[in-house]
Amino acid sequence: MVLMPEPLFAAVEEVGPPRPLFLLGPGGRRFDQSVARELAAMDGFSLLCGRYEGVDERVREHLVDGEISVGDFVLAGGEVAAMAVLEAVGRLVPGVMGNTDSAEEESFADGLLEYPQYTRPADYRGWPVPEVLRSGDHARVARWRRAKALARTIDDRRDLIAARGGLSDEERRLLEEELGITYPSGSPEDSRS
Repeated sequence: MVLMPEPLFAAVEEVGPPRPLFLLGPGGRRFDQSVARELAAMDGFSLLCGRYEGVDERVREHLVDGEISVGDFVLAGGEVAAMAVLEAVGRLVPGVMGNTDSAEEESFADGLLEYPQYTRPADYRGWPVPEVLRSGDHARVARWRRAKALARTIDDRRDLIAARGGLSDEERRLLEEELGITYPSGSPEDSRS
């Protein structure tokens, strides 16, 4: 089942949604945090969702301004993809979240996964919150968080480290000093020593 061009063109021409108008589909630019930032900086944009097999090719060629893909998998329709885009973009719009720093200290904000998070109590079932987080030393906490974000990203998502061009000498020193972890020079895929 492919959506016909007539109702889509008619709806867009009648409503005149904010441009650019993006089709959600597998051939589009891969949606990630950098694309979310770009969209959040715009005065507005609109999303067009396909259904089942998608839309008539003339919609892609003559109606939309671009295409966005939320990943390499197939959905029955673009509604869930649209919600993911809106959720990621909306939280970057100034004033949406109460604390503007919140969007800066999250996964992918610097090409890394976020550092581990802890709550109260300070000890739960014998698993304590790291001492550094209870120290009150904000500079030390910041160094620890950065080191843990680097280590977590290396362990769980080395592709993100590779996309950043690997680890800098400064990051290697930080990992050694804060966590006692040594990573060899060279490729981000090198194993931990």
